[in-house]
Amino acid sequence: MKNVLYLSYDGMTDPLGQSQVLPYLIGLSKKGFQFTLISFEKPERYSSEKSKIEALCTKHRIEWKPLIYTKKPPVISTLRDIRRMKKLTFQLHTEKHFQLVHCRSYISALIGLQLKKDKGVKLLFDMRGFWADERVEGKIWNLKNPLFKFIYSYFKKKEKHFFEESDAIVSLTEVGKKEILSWNLQQVSVEKITVIPCCVDLNLFNPEKINSDHTYKKKTEYKLKEKYVVGYIGSIGTWYQLREMLLSFKHILQLKQNAVFLFVTKESPATIHFEAQNLEISPDAIRVVEAQHHKVPAFISLFDCSIFFIRPSYSKKASSPTKQGEIMAMGIPLICNAGVGDTDEIVTRYNAGLVLKDTTEETISSFSLDFATFDREKTMLGAKEYFGLDHGVESYFKIYDQFVG
Repeated sequence: MKNVLYLSYDGMTDPLGQSQVLPYLIGLSKKGFQFTLISFEKPERYSSEKSKIEALCTKHRIEWKPLIYTKKPPVISTLRDIRRMKKLTFQLHTEKHFQLVHCRSYISALIGLQLKKDKGVKLLFDMRGFWADERVEGKIWNLKNPLFKFIYSYFKKKEKHFFEESDAIVSLTEVGKKEILSWNLQQVSVEKITVIPCCVDLNLFNPEKINSDHTYKKKTEYKLKEKYVVGYIGSIGTWYQLREMLLSFKHILQLKQNAVFLFVTKESPATIHFEAQNLEISPDAIRVVEAQHHKVPAFISLFDCSIFFIRPSYSKKASSPTKQGEIMAMGIPLICNAGVGDTDEIVTRYNAGLVLKDTTEETISSFSLDFATFDREKTMLGAKEYFGLDHGVESYFKIYDQFVG
């Protein structure tokens, strides 16, 4: 039996879990790996999505062990969650004798590293980004606070241990891999790090599977007929520059008076409308809809172009926006900014749209919408070659196959 433990502090009932964890595990389970999955679920999403995820896991022989995520009080609640994950991990290992522990990001790696040291289980550190630096640069941890300064220092020390003591490392980007190698850490070689970006299910994000009648109904429902639709998908939070995206839309309105900005997000519509109002953008030009993950492709098919701006920073060297592969797979031109992981290099390589050098008001008020270099077929090929889920599963399989069975 090829027993693998997968540890995630993200929830499987979250959109991220459904797009960036379960598809890989399903693909790998088909190759003969038996998964036990521990994740932390937000209470509201867990109650609404639980049965769907349970059915999916049961169908693919994934034994799901969900724990409820706790948010308050800060720090203490996380420490409690870590203890709960550790306790369950070691209980399950006694029963299943895992051969590999696959750790998604830093919190999970704390337990995975302990399991390796105590029980000799092979460790795959799936870093997902420079997490401690993300917390600081995202203003979640204020280093002026002695507690957060201590936590940051603790995880930066642990980060080196994760890299050095893991058996394999996954980076989301080539830029991130180069950064890690520049540290010249012991036991960290080029061969030890595999780059696997945030992949996309090309069977789901497939423009040929979009029903034209359904598209017509959506255009009618959201008053998009005869409109130039600028689209955005996903969360709007710490890193995504909502104000700058709306400012760029204001510029687009000067070029296309019939433009509307369609947000497909679970975020509060009030947040978006408030920012738009501050920028004197008419509410009639804004649409905000919420959609389950499997319905997102149908909404992307309504877009004439899509936009996302991410605040560049040191930690963003290791970021791979999930939305990029999904939008490219649907053959929609992108407008994005440079300086975030491999994003701009991929857009340029596959003629997938516009890369703005920055998101200053001067830059975002002067770009052209002609997409002169955009090549739809090449863009979709790029999604297949770089972001295709099959490639991602195969890359993980090569790592697993070294250590399991």
